[in-house]
Amino acid sequence: MTLVLLYLVVLVLVGIVLFAVGSVLFGRGEALPPLPRATTATVLPASGVTGADVDAVKFSQTLRGYKTSEVDWVLDRLARELDMLRGELATLRAATDRDADIDAEIGGDARHAAPAREDA
Repeated sequence: MTLVLLYLVVLVLVGIVLFAVGSVLFGRGEALPPLPRATTATVLPASGVTGADVDAVKFSQTLRGYKTSEVDWVLDRLARELDMLRGELATLRAATDRDADIDAEIGGDARHAAPAREDA
């Protein structure tokens, strides 16, 4: 039993030595400084949000999940973009309908104003 305990202690010591040597040789890795307060890694373009932009959004995780302020910001931004795009779409559709009405009036007047040709 003592021999097994001795092997276990030696194994743990060898592991600690290997870990220490590896840490000294390879370092602690790339150490990035933390983000300053009131900044975020969440990014969306100022205008023209696309599906790829939404797919690329990353939120910082906190103890209880994602940072609520970042999620709220993205949702507000997307809502404004959608409202703007839908407004532009409604304007374009109204202009198209108006042009179609004008074309119909012009086409109807042209048929009535054209003299009837009689083939003899």
